[in-house]
Amino acid sequence: MSKISAFLSGCTATATALIAITLLTGAKAPPTKFEEIDVGRFNVREPDGTLRLVISNREQFPGAPWKGQEIPRPDRRSFAGMLFVNDEGIESGGLIQRGSVGATGKADAGLSLSLTFDRFRQDQVLQLLHAEQGGQAMTHLLINDEPSHELMDVKQRMDRFDEIDKMNPPERRQAMQEMRDKGVMPANRVRLGTTRDKASALSLSDAQGRTRMLLIVSADGKPSIQMLDAQGKAAKTIGLDTP
Repeated sequence: MSKISAFLSGCTATATALIAITLLTGAKAPPTKFEEIDVGRFNVREPDGTLRLVISNREQFPGAPWKGQEIPRPDRRSFAGMLFVNDEGIESGGLIQRGSVGATGKADAGLSLSLTFDRFRQDQVLQLLHAEQGGQAMTHLLINDEPSHELMDVKQRMDRFDEIDKMNPPERRQAMQEMRDKGVMPANRVRLGTTRDKASALSLSDAQGRTRMLLIVSADGKPSIQMLDAQGKAAKTIGLDTP
């Protein structure tokens, strides 16, 4: 055997031995480093396969992860972004975004950006939202109430909504009221942000989601405080001209 052949044979044997040692001892290979990578969808999983994070383009954006399965969400197919997934493999929030220019030449994305955090086995309790449509824009911070999953989790509620959608209008209204009476419906409690008419506003609501106080500064600088009754009518308004 020539010296070159002997050298190559020795290198092959050494590499084979290193691979065997790695497999037998569980030693980790050094991480692969990239300067740049193009990818349509990126899944982060635990060693047991549990999905923990998804970063995706619009075409491959998933539905809602649920205990190793996926609940279809066709309403998300126009978004790209990421989803957070908890230890159970259930969605726990995410960042979704889209943006386009419509036929009018103005931003016509509808919902442009939404960052959300969900209650355990429930829907969003905190949301940062920016929306533009038809040349108008608004930016909001929203805080919501979500019931405990022990009463009804978000999947059970979605399944119930599917059943209610098949009912006639009177039955549908009764079924929705029954859900509200049981305390299994979400309710917005705080909304802070700018409006489409360029005002800034803070809305405070009761546990049923009924707005009870509005603090507003209009685009032209007029401040006011409105206190509302349970039917949404202004019971008292305080402004600069209020005696």
